[in-house]
Amino acid sequence: MFSPGGPTVRELAVQALSSVERGYDLLAPKFDATPFRTPERVLDATAAALRPLGPYARGLDLCCGTGAGVGVLQRLCTEGVVGLDRSAGMLAAGRASAAGPAEWVRADALALPFGPVFQLVVSFGAFGHFLASERPALFRRVSEVLCDGGRFAFPVAAPPRPGSAAYWATLGFDTAMRLRNALHRPRFVMYYRTFPLRDVLADLHAADLVPRLHPLPDLGRRPDGTPRAALVVATRTRRGA
Repeated sequence: MFSPGGPTVRELAVQALSSVERGYDLLAPKFDATPFRTPERVLDATAAALRPLGPYARGLDLCCGTGAGVGVLQRLCTEGVVGLDRSAGMLAAGRASAAGPAEWVRADALALPFGPVFQLVVSFGAFGHFLASERPALFRRVSEVLCDGGRFAFPVAAPPRPGSAAYWATLGFDTAMRLRNALHRPRFVMYYRTFPLRDVLADLHAADLVPRLHPLPDLGRRPDGTPRAALVVATRTRRGA
């Protein structure tokens, strides 16, 4: 499915009935052959927006999967890059395909095993795996591992227009996932409509992270001419200030 090297429908069904961690362990060998991998144009646009905001010494790719964000950090960071994920299978795939040196750490994003040692934390396509109630704690953990003045960056897309095909597709997917999780264990947490930008910005502020939006016009424009995507860059305020 998706491509000759991608997962079959049966493999995707088995993944969907597993836990998040087990599901990604199963999908890992074929993950990069699916549309779920962050596209290169998104990675390139993110790197271009972050480069003038540097320099960065150490970087962390949060919920790194097979390491798409690790590649971005390797372009920007001068003193080391870490990829962190709960799935051992995804980490193994990332380690095998990495283009440069990186450290690969298996850990929970809600219990990061670091002090304030990073100048840059990025994340791509992972926030749907966290319930809205978990987001404040997630942002606090990120804040705790950033140096003063460090940055937390992630791309966001404009929400689909109500009534559009994308609107109904995301609504249908989330509804199906909520029904699945109500009827089946273990849960597989993956939702598309639990990350409204206004709430996200408020949660960042509460975690001592000051966000700014950087438009990403290279990723396309909406009919009114505004960019379809932006990069949220949240800066860690000075401790004790």
